[in-house]
Amino acid sequence: MAKFLSVNFTVSGKVQQVFFRKCTQEKAVSLGLVGWCKNEPNKTVIGVVQGKDENMAKMKKWLQTEGSPASRIDKCVFEKERSVSELEYKDFSIVRKSR
Repeated sequence: MAKFLSVNFTVSGKVQQVFFRKCTQEKAVSLGLVGWCKNEPNKTVIGVVQGKDENMAKMKKWLQTEGSPASRIDKCVFEKERSVSELEYKDFSIVRKSR
């Protein structure tokens, strides 16, 4: 029986160099969610978020409408929404490019 939701997201607009990933991590942690996010070369932020249904709804709304204080969200796309019986991540991390 599925207890959690999982969804992939892509956010576009002014979402890089405005602390969007850090604020996304803070919001996810405050809601008890897990997953990851990272910058993409096309200036979007992508990621996966997982957790309980009610908190996932809050996170999705935040990704669509709020973001970091200096960000401008033009579009937020959610894909691969699915139910999972166990969380696949231990925390919410920021993936950085390896050098």
